[in-house]
Amino acid sequence: MVAKDVLFEIRKKLESHLGEKIKLRANRGRRKTYEKEGILESLYPSIFIVRVDENNYFQRLSFSYSDVLTETVELSFNEGEMRQNAG
Repeated sequence: MVAKDVLFEIRKKLESHLGEKIKLRANRGRRKTYEKEGILESLYPSIFIVRVDENNYFQRLSFSYSDVLTETVELSFNEGEMRQNAG
């Protein structure tokens, strides 16, 4: 039950930044990491969506709240970073 509470707290923190600009750093395995800037577009019970605009091309990336918990995805906002210890 504790893990559920932590994931719920991460979601609550993200709700306060809905629609804001966000910078993310994602680890996709085998030394593949990428950094993107986008807008936190929507939140769902298990995932959140970030819309990334690059050179007249946009894509939507989805991540789970557990990705933030396990630090597979690191998020930063204007006022600072959100990681597992801040979530």
